[in-house]
Amino acid sequence: MKVMHVVAGELTGGAARGAYWLHQAMRSIGIDSVVYTNSRATHGDESVASTNTNKLQMVASLARSQADQSLASFYPKRSSGMFSTGLLGADFTRSAEYRAADVIHLHWINAGFIDMKHLAKIDKPLIWTMRDMWPMTGGCHYSMGCEKFETGCGSCDQLGSRSDLDLSRFVLNRKKKYLPASLKVVGISTWLTEQARRSQLFHDVDVRTISNNVDSAEFFPVDKQIARKMLGIETGKKIVLAGSTNARDPYKGFGKYLESLEFLDPEQYHLCFFGKLEQSIIDRLGFDYTSFGFLHDSISLRLLYSAADVFVAPSLMEAFGKTLAEAMGCGTPVVCFDATGPKDIVTHLEDGFKAQPFEARSLADGVEWVAHSESYDEMARNAREKIVRQFDSRVIARQYQALYEEVLAPYSVKPNSARQLCGSYPQE
Repeated sequence: MKVMHVVAGELTGGAARGAYWLHQAMRSIGIDSVVYTNSRATHGDESVASTNTNKLQMVASLARSQADQSLASFYPKRSSGMFSTGLLGADFTRSAEYRAADVIHLHWINAGFIDMKHLAKIDKPLIWTMRDMWPMTGGCHYSMGCEKFETGCGSCDQLGSRSDLDLSRFVLNRKKKYLPASLKVVGISTWLTEQARRSQLFHDVDVRTISNNVDSAEFFPVDKQIARKMLGIETGKKIVLAGSTNARDPYKGFGKYLESLEFLDPEQYHLCFFGKLEQSIIDRLGFDYTSFGFLHDSISLRLLYSAADVFVAPSLMEAFGKTLAEAMGCGTPVVCFDATGPKDIVTHLEDGFKAQPFEARSLADGVEWVAHSESYDEMARNAREKIVRQFDSRVIARQYQALYEEVLAPYSVKPNSARQLCGSYPQE
């Protein structure tokens, strides 16, 4: 079978990175998989087709992305969260990769990469893996408690709109118009699947759960003392790690983490951070800390995860929680809230601690419990074993392989049919 993954964003990070790992795992188990992307980085992989390889294409891609985001600027009271419309994008159905594919597999498709109207042209089995809430909403990527995606959007809280006939209603109605009836939708956590089944757009669609994946061959334990020495962390204190691409995103809950630190003793803990954050805030906390900024390579991330005694993921709303899985793959127990995507990853008191949503004090209690647990080494082993057993890319790739076989089954025909003789679809 030939599978075309449609993936927006740089393959070096974020949702696109997970999709690329999945693609690699599929190829390793014999699936003819290709990635169609606007990523500038292709890792020198001939199975990756990028629409962003020269200056003209880069300018066009940037223009579409900015234009897509600019539509929300007509709402002066909008929030700072990302709002996407799906109104712009090149027609991927004209590509050689589309023509050759048996199955089309969408992932994160925003930032002006895919125009929703082109989905109506798809005449092959279509799977859409939701990597945030955008596929079911009128433009927001996380609803942050708003339930209007269940009734059709309008009067959008994130746009600061008071009109039912606003941009969010238009975007959602446009999705309804162009989504193929044969669509299969996949949530990367049970929470995301539940949200989709409640949504107006997907409540009559086949929605199922296949967890997000992590490459356990990239994220594995390194001796803590060696990792700390290589990173230049000199401390006898317990190391608490936190980080994300952008800690200022409201759904990441970084404010809850800062609040939880008020319940911890600065004499016992050394804080480490990666990603984008305001260091002036950290300076006022009174803790020793080390900030590593953006880490784009797996080696640095692996060392940092391994160096930590505890990884804290304070997200208020998260489709899955890839950083949790990466940390656990490196043998570091995780503290998170018992909510949304992360609750699928951590088993309470076995490989981490699930704090009461969304209590900062409970988050601090989790740090204390993990860092000083007599069964810490066992927790660390449990964390690593769970990732290998349940979330490794090859494990998840085989679950998708079964789904591909399922959606291709209606296309199977009797041996003497003209279609089989033409070889349109390989017979299992």
